[in-house]
Amino acid sequence: MTAGAPVLVLCLGNSDRGDDGIGPAVAAKLDGRLPDGTALSVRSGDMLALIEDWEGFSALVCVDAAAPMERPGTIHRMDLGEQELPRDMAFVSSHAFGLPEAVALARTLGLAPPNIVVYAVEGASFEAGAPMTQAAAQAIAPLAEQVAAEAARLQELADHA
Repeated sequence: MTAGAPVLVLCLGNSDRGDDGIGPAVAAKLDGRLPDGTALSVRSGDMLALIEDWEGFSALVCVDAAAPMERPGTIHRMDLGEQELPRDMAFVSSHAFGLPEAVALARTLGLAPPNIVVYAVEGASFEAGAPMTQAAAQAIAPLAEQVAAEAARLQELADHA
């Protein structure tokens, strides 16, 4: 944890797997654009380690790719204080243990941040070595704007807590 950083923006994905690279691409857009004290991290591997990544933070904003449901490039915002992650939304992971499982385990163990907001972008191509599709690439800039605003909102809440 970064000292004095109650908010963590965690971008998940693998840039070498097509639309799964949405998380790292958004992180690159956010670099230097987040409120002072907000931490930014990218993870492409061990999803169980997510619990350690967000330890001590009061809020988490997570960016991840999801399998297509409506239309590739569609951005979904889920405030986990108000709703659960949809069971019909398949988050893309090359591991059996992904974001929904990490959130559930952290909550069970009492290790989840009180505020968790997930942004999932529907992708279309997740094959190794595939380029990012145009639909996913077009979602990067607007998603970065949304995530920066979300981080500012959560930082403001933390500052007044």
